[in-house]
Amino acid sequence: MTIISTDKIEEAKKMIRQAEKPIIVKAQDVEFNRKILEYGRFDVLFSPESLQGKRSLRSIDSGLDYVMAKAASKNKISIGIDFATLQNVDKKEKAFILTKIKQNIEICRKAGAKIKAIGYSDKRDVFALLLSLGASTQQAKEAVE
Repeated sequence: MTIISTDKIEEAKKMIRQAEKPIIVKAQDVEFNRKILEYGRFDVLFSPESLQGKRSLRSIDSGLDYVMAKAASKNKISIGIDFATLQNVDKKEKAFILTKIKQNIEICRKAGAKIKAIGYSDKRDVFALLLSLGASTQQAKEAVE
């Protein structure tokens, strides 16, 4: 498994070409994420909800939009959700992260992109959490496999 966490797009593409499968790319800013999803040739875009986006009463910047989810679906890239960070944050921040995860699950469901749960200890707990956040049963099954 190879994890790529650079924020330079050309450097990331070069590392993807040289890396062994499975390849995980850590999400950076929105422009980087869109370009790398359109490039493809890797397996998981890890934790787009971890980005510090705008929060307002009516909208949340969850790090993913429909165009990026469609590109992920077309290139067979899963969107990785990091459950390990949820354990180490305070309640208020955890609520914001869960809201972003819920929005990303809905976007992936509409666009046909797959999600992948990463960093969890109990499959059944994560499966139940994904269902409560709005994932379909099929989506939740694929996420915890």
